[in-house]
Amino acid sequence: MKKRANEVNEVQIEKLGVGVASVWLKGMTPLIYNAMSAKVRGELLLPKGKKTAAEKATTLKHDPLAEYRASVYRRMGNVGETRLTFPATAFKNAAIGAVRHLDAGVTMVQMKQLIWVCGDIVSVYGVPQLHMAVVRSADMNKTPDVRTRAILPEWCCRLKIQFVKPNLNETALARLLEAGGLLNGVGDFRQEKGKGNYGQFEISSEAECRDIISRGGMNAQDDALESPEFYDSETAELYGWYVEERKRRGR
Repeated sequence: MKKRANEVNEVQIEKLGVGVASVWLKGMTPLIYNAMSAKVRGELLLPKGKKTAAEKATTLKHDPLAEYRASVYRRMGNVGETRLTFPATAFKNAAIGAVRHLDAGVTMVQMKQLIWVCGDIVSVYGVPQLHMAVVRSADMNKTPDVRTRAILPEWCCRLKIQFVKPNLNETALARLLEAGGLLNGVGDFRQEKGKGNYGQFEISSEAECRDIISRGGMNAQDDALESPEFYDSETAELYGWYVEERKRRGR
């Protein structure tokens, strides 16, 4: 039977819904924090200009302990189970970035609209340690410098994720997170950047994370931020040299 010229096809639009998943993530590799310190943020707001030769001679270039403490995202006050947090968007970005490696049938832009992590921050369990490493600056000469950060050798967190149904389901979301944790990760020197493999994570369970949760809560994190242990022998040696040299110079 032929369709009449004035007939119009009815548009069918499926109703969208919102699914919710609570997921535990456990670090496969250590997490290096890379928060911008309050001092750096303040100088972006109110630049003070270049230092004179006299100012450079009388000012310490680095304060490892202060830089270590300033590198973390932290919760103020005593409400919550952890002192350390991490931006929720970092985990979303890790998952979204995995789309380029998967046959997902959607673009990264489309996937950004289909999932979101609830809240602005995620509570992170684990005991931070002091990590120092020689890095190359982004200037033309690739000037070497020493970067001090907090590192969590073992860590875990729980995400509450919402996603659009029927476009996504729990299985697809889990595969996306697994790929994001393996290929991208979070934090500094992460797998996504190509050189390091830090910040990788995998889907876990609360039972599998229980040991990290019990040892890496707020009190343990506060103690470690006040009196940190060194992550490796290179850090211990470098920090020891710094302390002795500072004494020798009368600083």
